[in-house]
Amino acid sequence: MTYALEIEGGLGADTQQVARTVGEVLRDPRGWQAQDKVRFVQVTPQQRSEGTHVDVTISLVSPSRVDQMCAPLQTGGLWSCANKDHAVLNYRRWAEATPTYGGKVDPYRVYQINHEVGHELGHPHAECPGAGRPAPVMLQQSMGLGGCVPNAFPTVTRG
Repeated sequence: MTYALEIEGGLGADTQQVARTVGEVLRDPRGWQAQDKVRFVQVTPQQRSEGTHVDVTISLVSPSRVDQMCAPLQTGGLWSCANKDHAVLNYRRWAEATPTYGGKVDPYRVYQINHEVGHELGHPHAECPGAGRPAPVMLQQSMGLGGCVPNAFPTVTRG
């Protein structure tokens, strides 16, 4: 599965670190590669300009840009989404995480990437399987955990 990364200018994001994080998450053995038997290959801007096909574009953008890119879904500047071959990541969440992750940005970023890319792979939202269990990555963990504990990967099971 080919992907491109786009980062909105002016956010103050370290673009090399964002690219490194996205690549590491997509290649992680606990991720979608193991779950769905896919392999992620990044397409560079030069390759795109030369016509290389991209299956999904992962975009890190401002809350107002998320609202535009996710329409007609109403994100209210708060949430990320998957829409029309785009995994749209809300920079506010990237920088601050959510209360469900206790403000821990690194694990939240992993969840954010895996959740939205999961939608692009065809996975719908999931529910918490039971109190104290790891949340399915397709649970809307940003909005609440329903008794589950945070989990950023699709293949993690109760240990």
